[in-house]
Amino acid sequence: QVQLVESGGGLVQAGDSLRLSCAASGRTFSSYVMGWFRQAPGKEREFVAGISQNGDNTMYKISVKGRFTISRDNAKDTVYLQMNSLKPEDTAVYYCAAKSRSVLAGSYDYWGQGTQVTVSS
Repeated sequence: QVQLVESGGGLVQAGDSLRLSCAASGRTFSSYVMGWFRQAPGKEREFVAGISQNGDNTMYKISVKGRFTISRDNAKDTVYLQMNSLKPEDTAVYYCAAKSRSVLAGSYDYWGQGTQVTVSS
């Protein structure tokens, strides 16, 4: 099992950047596929980005591709989400997630508590 703690959220203006971090503890971090999800008010939680265990493979929601970058540092047990050119529609609670299976898409098994990102216009 792995425990996940997100940080780095906040209130920014449209066009600004933020970097979210997710620190993991518990079992070996490098054995997990990691992902970022988000949930806006009144909407279902949606996949934003995923990264393979060694960082070689990534996947993005189409609307964030080219603006967001997922990365990981297995030496620090941390996954990041660099968010550039933020838009008001990016406003949501962002969740870090992990799973043992190697497919980036699909369901994840472990979740953090979430961090709020608010983008003002």
